[in-house]
Amino acid sequence: MKVLMALTSHDQLGNTGRKTGFWLEELAAPYYVFKEAGWDITLASPRGGRPPLDPKSNDPDARTELTLRFEKDADAEAQLDQTLRLDSVNQSDFDTIFYPGGHGPMWDLAEDKHSIALIESFIAAKKPIAIVCHSPIALRHVVTRDGKPYVQGKQVTSFTNGEEEAVGLTEIVPFLVEDEMLRLGAIFSKKANWEVHVVSDGLLITGQNPHSSAAAAERLLATMHEAGAAAAAA
Repeated sequence: MKVLMALTSHDQLGNTGRKTGFWLEELAAPYYVFKEAGWDITLASPRGGRPPLDPKSNDPDARTELTLRFEKDADAEAQLDQTLRLDSVNQSDFDTIFYPGGHGPMWDLAEDKHSIALIESFIAAKKPIAIVCHSPIALRHVVTRDGKPYVQGKQVTSFTNGEEEAVGLTEIVPFLVEDEMLRLGAIFSKKANWEVHVVSDGLLITGQNPHSSAAAAERLLATMHEAGAAAAAA
C-alpha cells in the first residue's frame, strides 16, 4: 500500500509571534503504524521541503516513545527534510491519504487549493481518507460532485472547543474546528479532553486529538484491509 501523509507548511501562530506547525506525535505515531504494516510512505506539504514542527509538540510532557524514535530515525528525518510539494503529487499514485494535525493547518491547509483538489480526487476515486486533530479543517472547502460540503451529514470528530480552550488558543486561531464542522452540517462527536476518539463514516476517518492519531492510522489499516478483502471476493 502507498500512503501520502500531508503536513502543514505554516509556522506562525496568528499574531502572537510564537511558532507553530505540525504536531510531532501526529506524524510519528501513524508513520510507524504504516511502516510496520509494510506500507510505502510519502510525505508532502504545501511548500515542500522541511515542514515546521510545532515546538510545543517536542516539550518533555509531549514526547512519546514514538516521537523519540522518529527523531533518531535517519530515514524518517531524511523524508521529513524532503517533503514533496502538494501541487506535485497525484492521487493516482497512492492508495490512501493521511493528514496529521497541529495548529499550522488552520492557516494553510484550510484554504490550500491543491490540498482541496487532492482530497476531492481521493473522494472521487473512492479511496479512504484519514485526518486528525486540527487537520479536519482541510475539509472546510471540500465539496461533493453536487457542490455540497463533503462533511455535511457525515459523522466526524476533531480537536474540540474544550481542548482549544485548555491550550489557551481559542482567541488566537482563525476559527474553531468543532464549530466549523457543525456549521458545515457534520454530525460531530467528541470525548473528554485528550481521550482517544476515532470516528469512521464510509471512507472518511477522523481523530479527535494527538492521542487519537495512532488509533486513526490503525482504523485506516483496517479499512484498507476490508476494502482489499471485498475486492478480492468480488
